[in-house]
Amino acid sequence: MKKEDIHLFDWLRILVGEVPASFYVEIIIRAAFVYLLLVVSMRLMGRRMATQLSRNEMAAMVSMAAAIGVPILDASRGLLPAVMIAIVVVSTQRLVSYLASRNQTFEGISQDISVMLVEDAVMHLPVMKGSGITRQLLFAQLRSNGLTHLGYVKRLYMEANGSFTLITDPDPKPGLSLLPEWDADFLNEQEKAPGQLVCYHCGNPQPETNRNQSCTRCDRKEWVEALR
Repeated sequence: MKKEDIHLFDWLRILVGEVPASFYVEIIIRAAFVYLLLVVSMRLMGRRMATQLSRNEMAAMVSMAAAIGVPILDASRGLLPAVMIAIVVVSTQRLVSYLASRNQTFEGISQDISVMLVEDAVMHLPVMKGSGITRQLLFAQLRSNGLTHLGYVKRLYMEANGSFTLITDPDPKPGLSLLPEWDADFLNEQEKAPGQLVCYHCGNPQPETNRNQSCTRCDRKEWVEALR
């Protein structure tokens, strides 16, 4: 199409385009075919494709959607290339899944591994940094589980698919507050643990008598009262 053929208020061209009416019937056939092709492909790639996707599965899904979607609207493209793309993507995904199930090292390289973000009420700051998890994101995740301080956390894992797994401590200890600092009224309602401090940065506990010492976990000196 030449630029002189494009007019801002040419509604017929904008809404209908320059294809014959019969092409819209063809679009229905193409869309139905591609839809069935995607459903079959997802079924062949396994049940995990219906749950939260790993990065490999997400890449496979995006690749298929981007490549297979073209034949729906382009009258000059046939449907056979879409089938070939689906075969390649499904075969690659199944091969990666097979190798990952047989080799733990390959599984870690291709699908990542779970990491521990919190251990016994103390945050692993280097692990959080490497995983791209900020303090506020971690706190928000724990607050969504109804927790008010880190003392309730036995373990918090970040799984390979990006989800979080929380294991609470049956015997909670004093811990760092998870509440937003701007919510001063609610913060003041929380019960403090007398004589107990925690590191403001990682949550490492420390007796109040050691206020002037550096944290043994993150080597910082910013202490706050622990909640219980």
